[in-house]
Amino acid sequence: MCGSHGSLELAYDEYRNQLLDAGLLLGSGVSGVYGLSGTFEGVIEAFEKLITRHGSPLNPEVMRFPPILNRKTYLSTDHIETMPDLMGSVHTFKGDQRAHLKLMQKKHADEDWTTELAPSDVMMVPAACYPLYPTAADSILPEEGRLVDLRAFVFRHEPSPDPARMQIFRQREFVKLGTPEQAHAHRDYWLEKGQEILTSVGLQVEAIIANDPFFGRGGRVMAATQQEQALKFELVTAVASEEKLTAISSSNCHLDHFGKEFNIKTSDGNDAHTACIGFGLERIALALFKKHGLDPDKWSPEVRGILEI
Repeated sequence: MCGSHGSLELAYDEYRNQLLDAGLLLGSGVSGVYGLSGTFEGVIEAFEKLITRHGSPLNPEVMRFPPILNRKTYLSTDHIETMPDLMGSVHTFKGDQRAHLKLMQKKHADEDWTTELAPSDVMMVPAACYPLYPTAADSILPEEGRLVDLRAFVFRHEPSPDPARMQIFRQREFVKLGTPEQAHAHRDYWLEKGQEILTSVGLQVEAIIANDPFFGRGGRVMAATQQEQALKFELVTAVASEEKLTAISSSNCHLDHFGKEFNIKTSDGNDAHTACIGFGLERIALALFKKHGLDPDKWSPEVRGILEI
């Protein structure tokens, strides 16, 4: 185990250093937080356009959300119960002049000045679909349900030497709200479509049954149930390491979880079921650089043609 872990760390360091040396990633001094070069961003933009070309014939509603979420909305979900180790809470200074003086005294004394901050009205978005559900709260869906095309920055506090495990990154999602049959059909369609899209740009992907990283003893039970019911599939590929594959897309059935939490009903009056596919945009770009090289100008004409770069 120790040898395996050590080889993974070396693989992460090697690929991260290659990306930094090439100027594709820009270090911030914080593990898992990077700036991106224009070349890196260009690959993401090209891949997103490819996703759009595949999704547009389905006529989805298009929504884009910021990386922060209403705190009340966050607390109406069970994220704090199931994944508290990943959340990000935004705090700020709300004091008067006297409180500011105390804040400055602590800062200059190299003490913990963050104790003088108070929670704001927002949290960091933990998944791209979270901001969607409040917009559908207390509603009745049309008979065909709703299909929504989303993109949002997502925060997860899991600093790592693995360049593919960033603390803040973008997810592009297609979310279905509807009956159980509509949700499952959406998940199954996009699981196949996601494989088609990713293999078209030269990535070798494998679909595996997976589970979310639920926290604690209760989380282990939830994860086992999620796997037993095959609610979550990940498309994995080699990024930094051939030894440990990386999820670059996931397709999930949430059952009626969000339908109940936000009182979203189907046309027949039942709690709506939801399902989504998410593409991890930074991870996909990293996989493309690993597979085809760090200079997109030198990628094969076939891949460049599909991405239109």
